[in-house]
Amino acid sequence: MERIEADLLIPVEGEPVRDGVVLLDGAVISFAGPAAQAPSGPSGQAITRAPVVMPGMWDCHGHFLGIQSAEFMAMAITPVALRAARCVRDLRAALDAGITSVREVGGLGVHLARGVDEGTLDGPAIYAAGAVLGATGGHADVHGLPLSWMQHFAQSGGELRSCDGADDCMRATREQLRNNAKVIKVCASGGVLSEVDHPIHQQLTLPELRAIVEVAGMADRIVAAHCHGKPGIMAAIEAGVRTIEHGTYLDEESCDAMRETGTILVPTRTVIAELEGVLPEFARVKLEALADQHAAAVALAHSRGVTIAMGTDICCTGTGTANSWGRNGRELPLLVEAGMTPAEAIRAATVNGPLTLGGQAPRSGVLAAGYDADLISLDRNPLDDITVLADPNRIIGVWRGGKPLKQRERATGQHSQSLG
Repeated sequence: MERIEADLLIPVEGEPVRDGVVLLDGAVISFAGPAAQAPSGPSGQAITRAPVVMPGMWDCHGHFLGIQSAEFMAMAITPVALRAARCVRDLRAALDAGITSVREVGGLGVHLARGVDEGTLDGPAIYAAGAVLGATGGHADVHGLPLSWMQHFAQSGGELRSCDGADDCMRATREQLRNNAKVIKVCASGGVLSEVDHPIHQQLTLPELRAIVEVAGMADRIVAAHCHGKPGIMAAIEAGVRTIEHGTYLDEESCDAMRETGTILVPTRTVIAELEGVLPEFARVKLEALADQHAAAVALAHSRGVTIAMGTDICCTGTGTANSWGRNGRELPLLVEAGMTPAEAIRAATVNGPLTLGGQAPRSGVLAAGYDADLISLDRNPLDDITVLADPNRIIGVWRGGKPLKQRERATGQHSQSLG
């Protein structure tokens, strides 16, 4: 059993606790609360002291692809072994950034998750989708390659799978379930990085979306729908998807529909903010056209009570490069810019994360007895300054499943500033 003592404990569910303690019993939290109420531990118990402790964060929209630029073509032309090897560093970067769980909505995560689960790799818990499903010529297609090449790519286990008609959509969903996908990802609208389609246009019909949701539901999986345009958003909500990804053209009607159905928004402000200036021309034009609208949509969703979970749409590998793993915490200040309080942004990155998985959700995102022992320690209080969570250097400790995966002594002189 390990004892973690904190000047400030942020359980998320409930008020912050000064002079708090978290007790870890293997992979589970056995106590989290005031030090005065904590049970005494055995002699020789491991004790860690930190200024601030909170649950580990969730990135609910990421891609472990092992590509060095945000271009779909790179997936098809880079050897998969090389891409997977690059992802090992990305797993480490995610942990160092305080990300202890990832809902990976298309990529190599279905395979990397096995390495993490068996202990071969250190990384966050991964709840992966496998291949992204979409219509031929839609956002889950590489328009610059021959169609026969893309069909071969999908058949050989690639991360993009075109499907047309309800029967083909059902088969494609079952293919991902065969790979033990924990979530199904679909493209209900066009996107920015796909060359010839338009982000506003709906790309899967309502019967196609319903077929995917039905098959996923039989296996207790939910569906995450990439949606920019309102037609795709409304069709996806009607079909019963669990989450809307991006949501650029949300309006009052679609926000109200999401709130009434319990559909969650994963807005991915990071990808909009970070990719300006580093995209091919066709994508740059699309991004510039929707950037301001996306910011307004996230603010509207928050103001109308839509549940929001943190996601970044990070897909690139490489230290410090745009849209790369390790920069995940930059999403939180962007959510605050959209109108959230720091406490609400932290909730989006913790408690709300498991909600994006439906019945597959673990007990995670809260510091409380019986929850997964996934937590982080910080040298400053993020409730006073949310940018603390955007800097991996401010995250001094990470535990995942009770295992300490990052430990750093706090710097001299920072203790007095830690509580703001």
